[in-house]
Amino acid sequence: MISVFWRLIKFEHTVFALPLAYAGACLAADGWPGWRPAWWILAAMVGARSAAMAFNRLVDRRLDAQNPRTRDRALPRGELGRAPVTIFLLVSVAFFVLAAARLNPTCLILSPLALAVILGYSWTKRFTWLSHLFLGLALAGAPLGGFLAVQETISGAILVFAGGVVFWVAGFDVIYACQDIEFDRRAGLHSIPARLGGRTALVLSALFHALAWAFFVTAGVMSGLGWPYYLGLAVVGGLLIVEHFLVSPDDLNRLEAAFFTVNSYVSVALLAAVVADGWWA
Repeated sequence: MISVFWRLIKFEHTVFALPLAYAGACLAADGWPGWRPAWWILAAMVGARSAAMAFNRLVDRRLDAQNPRTRDRALPRGELGRAPVTIFLLVSVAFFVLAAARLNPTCLILSPLALAVILGYSWTKRFTWLSHLFLGLALAGAPLGGFLAVQETISGAILVFAGGVVFWVAGFDVIYACQDIEFDRRAGLHSIPARLGGRTALVLSALFHALAWAFFVTAGVMSGLGWPYYLGLAVVGGLLIVEHFLVSPDDLNRLEAAFFTVNSYVSVALLAAVVADGWWA
């Protein structure tokens, strides 16, 4: 049963968001924020992501059953029923709210807004082809939440950094959605690839990633960060370029490597850039 829930929420994909939350915390603290906030940030991220994935699997269960790519997921296969997944969702939400309360009152007050964003994303592909940007907004809550966990306020620089996360995530989600173009069109779902076609979608994805990199640079300038941060951003830029070389409209065979492997490295590289700058300073 544990292994089924593990596959349900794809816990390993937490690597996308968790380093970003710690990056936000380190930017707020001008270094390591301490073990207590670090632990509760981890708890909040696990709760938030588990809730988001459980909710997504529940609301998409009928669509997943129709899509050849997703019909082997736990709910369509009958390995799990709606009741245990709903219970898991509620427990995850409670765990997230508890972690937010343990961080500070501001995080607790804003926790319903965070939940509205991360859960609401699952509905967006039903009415807008800009759903990729909503997913980016959901993950942008990670650095914002990490920053709030330490300072209980928001700076312009962290907002710009979060904007970079929005476009980075939207860019790789557009690439990922290229494999579902035909299904999305048949099912009446909205995505950039389904609306514009794979070739144009990949061009737009590259533009999103260029914007993301520019936002990360701007955030560094606004925060007064030094050369270690920009060295890390050079690595991030190189990884994003590699990602776009791995896929083409006519060849999506390496899409999983582009989506998961490269982007997990991007997330870790962003955290390493922030940590290295704080260590060097």
